[in-house]
Amino acid sequence: MKACPFGAIAVCRRKAVIAYDRCTFCGACVAACRKFKAIERDESAHEGVVAHRDVWVIAETGADGGLARVSRELLGVARGLADALGVSVAAVLIGENLGGAAAQAIAAGADRVHLAEHPGLRVFLDEPQAAVVADLIRREQPEIVLGGATARGRALLPRVAVLVRTGLTADCTRLAIDVGSGRLLQTRPAFGGNLLATIVCEERRPQMATVRPGVFPVPVADPGRRGVVSRVDVPPARLASGVEWLDVRGREAQGEDLHAARVVVTAGRGVGGPDGVRLVASLAAALGGTLGASRSVVDAGWVEYGRQVGQTGVTVQPAVYIACGVSGAIQHVVGMQNSGTVVAINRDPSAPIFAQADIGIVGDVFEVVPALIEQLGNRAARLEPTGGGAAS
Repeated sequence: MKACPFGAIAVCRRKAVIAYDRCTFCGACVAACRKFKAIERDESAHEGVVAHRDVWVIAETGADGGLARVSRELLGVARGLADALGVSVAAVLIGENLGGAAAQAIAAGADRVHLAEHPGLRVFLDEPQAAVVADLIRREQPEIVLGGATARGRALLPRVAVLVRTGLTADCTRLAIDVGSGRLLQTRPAFGGNLLATIVCEERRPQMATVRPGVFPVPVADPGRRGVVSRVDVPPARLASGVEWLDVRGREAQGEDLHAARVVVTAGRGVGGPDGVRLVASLAAALGGTLGASRSVVDAGWVEYGRQVGQTGVTVQPAVYIACGVSGAIQHVVGMQNSGTVVAINRDPSAPIFAQADIGIVGDVFEVVPALIEQLGNRAARLEPTGGGAAS
């Protein structure tokens, strides 16, 4: 029945039957049937049942054992969602020797950390980790569960969603709470990125979503925040997996880290070819920034994939974003829409990118960019120290 957000009520022979193993005593059915007085709730019958429906983040750690950037981003947005609902934020950490990451999660906004540590969880395998998370969800009954749209998140959260019989919205670029219903509004690109769709999970809980890295800002850590670390028992049976971990081989980095860049200068199809890309790269260097690229530039082979900004590439939020010869299709916009100041250079005055720009320059990239580089060079020369003595 739609009245139950946890799917705990079914109609059998024209009678409502409650599955008490699913019921969380939230009271939604009581309100829905108030007119008929068909259901009453005995407050004494659910002592010990979790009363609050928290917002969870399935957190990840980096190679150094610290909390991953995407998890810090998610804890920031989870904090806002939880405050809107009047509930708490919890992080779930799975692995081994995670005490440092737990402290970082609390500093980033978590009120509680569910810590599942076991030597058998030292390396990532989605089967055992999904089993651990699913058991925890069944016991604690969170309202919302978030994870990063990373290689790990995309492997783990769909398995968890199947195990707990709920829905999952992947690759979200925006999350909000609907004021009227309290439901999670999950916005993601759809139909090949040609539009943005907002998805609501009305009947099943928890509401689950993965979020693209770089979409939300990293909250300022508060080392003075206090939280609770709850250790999760991991039964040996939950460690079973059909996959054997053999080796870890790192992938060579492709250029600078776009996620961390303060200035990103992106080359689009309008730069015309490799020579245009080199010109845009020169502007990025003059600004102390990082070169980005649109998908069409990467597909043409002018730039490596690691520099692609957009729906199928990297999501960035630099202080300054300069788009050179970029048309501004929605697939690209979702990857840079949270940038600070956006500058667009395009000879087509009707290019969609100008709708995203704080500063728009209608002109040929091959005329505008060299002029900018020259002005930056002149400014640098004026700022250089003068005098005959050697610098110390």
